[in-house]
Amino acid sequence: MPRFSANISILFNDLPFMDRFAAARAAGFHAVECWFPGEHGTTEIAQQLDAHGLEMVGINTSRGVGDQWGLAAVPGQEAAFGVSMDDALAQAALLGCSNIHVMAGMTHGDPAAAHRTFLLNLEHAIRRAEGTGITLLIEPLNHFDRPGYLLSSTVQATEIIAQAGLHDLRLMFDCYHVAREEGGVLERMRAVWPHIGHIQIAGVPNR
Repeated sequence: MPRFSANISILFNDLPFMDRFAAARAAGFHAVECWFPGEHGTTEIAQQLDAHGLEMVGINTSRGVGDQWGLAAVPGQEAAFGVSMDDALAQAALLGCSNIHVMAGMTHGDPAAAHRTFLLNLEHAIRRAEGTGITLLIEPLNHFDRPGYLLSSTVQATEIIAQAGLHDLRLMFDCYHVAREEGGVLERMRAVWPHIGHIQIAGVPNR
């Protein structure tokens, strides 16, 4: 039986952020997800979850500075990524959150160096998450919306998950990004189904 959550970083955005939890519950959701809880106040979010009987099912690691959109694949930012990973794990623990999306980041330099950095940082992230019960996710973002983002296809993502030491990673399958980048959403979903840990749904082309 599928379970649905509301991404309150996108939905109910006519309301102040902290009011979106009540709106999600009123709309019939029992779970929510949000991109960057630390930017809004993790303790305050935990209070909203308790007040409205909601489960938090997904958060992201830090977006970094400016247009970085993540740190895990940015050479020279390994220490900053480690801090962001520890912060995300602490936030997830406080919120009772089951999934963390490890954001790769914008890699405008050497793609091979960025790929190596991503693999090493993912290995470290998996070790940090051991024993927490939290699943780490990687998500391809289409190159139209996020040009320069390291990870843009489900093929890339599953190749990374197949690497030694990274089998515990799961794929965040965003129907919008997959449709924009690869087309054939159902075909791609069937192809990568064993690797999927979380699915996000939004319309194309206007999300």
